[in-house]
Amino acid sequence: MYKYIIRRILIFIPMLIALTIIVFGLIKAAPGDPLTGRLMNPDIDPEVFERQREALGLNDPVPVQYFHWLTNVVQGDFGESFIYRGRDVSALIGDRLANTFYLGIFTLFITIIVSIPIGIYSARNPYSPFDYAATTFGFFGLAVPNFFFGLVAIYLFSIKLGWLPSHGSVSQPGLEGFELFKDKLSHLILPGLTLGLGGTASYMRFMRSEVLDVLSSDYIRTARAKGMTEQNVLYKHTLRNALIPIITLLGFEIGALLSGAVITEGVFQYQGIGTLFINSIGNRDYPVIMAINLLLGFTILVGNLLADIFYSIVDPRIRYD
Repeated sequence: MYKYIIRRILIFIPMLIALTIIVFGLIKAAPGDPLTGRLMNPDIDPEVFERQREALGLNDPVPVQYFHWLTNVVQGDFGESFIYRGRDVSALIGDRLANTFYLGIFTLFITIIVSIPIGIYSARNPYSPFDYAATTFGFFGLAVPNFFFGLVAIYLFSIKLGWLPSHGSVSQPGLEGFELFKDKLSHLILPGLTLGLGGTASYMRFMRSEVLDVLSSDYIRTARAKGMTEQNVLYKHTLRNALIPIITLLGFEIGALLSGAVITEGVFQYQGIGTLFINSIGNRDYPVIMAINLLLGFTILVGNLLADIFYSIVDPRIRYD
């Protein structure tokens, strides 16, 4: 197992390098740069922009710009933001990372506690009214775009009913203790439900399918024939085997939550990495865009590694040596 983990970590390096090359190349292929929009101002001397481009390194050849950035990243320096002058990229991301982390954990928690029990119950009671209702919800969750559901949720629960805040991550500065926790939690509910809608529907359908498949296996019939209780059959034999594909999805979900939060945070103006990423794209803030993309790619790779490790915990037959 340890050798396998080390091999997977070593594979991270070329994959991350390939990711940075692709993202950097796509960004440089886009027309313009962070100073292009300001050229429309006729009152500013074009020579000023040339000096600013030179200071930012934008006049250097593309390979030189890339290797200069990559060298700094290896040393832990992501550079300074082009737009938020004087602010380190690491500081900008660090200020927002906690909010996105809380949103991701809340979404994952809601997804697991809702989808897995519903999937199990639907599999044990197939074609029941509850199963049909769960299936309808599953198709609804997969069909409706997150941003549209978010807008509907804002209209119903914030504007019409006034139950939950419609935007932001905190109502006002200066809150402390339990009041701060309660206020942050209220701001997490709508974006968390919106972000977790698709994942909940997918996990529920996968869980139902896998439990149905395992319940029809020979070893389940043998366990029942030996007089084992339904609780033991479900939790000791069925659930552990049915969780293997769910773990695969959870490995991708870690990165998907961060990348999906980009749109959701934009809808709710939630002050996380997503809104920072959208603003950086609009302003062509290359250092911030590259750093966030690197973070997203890294979390996806880590999520897949964790999924492989959890495989061996859920199913002892799986070995990597």
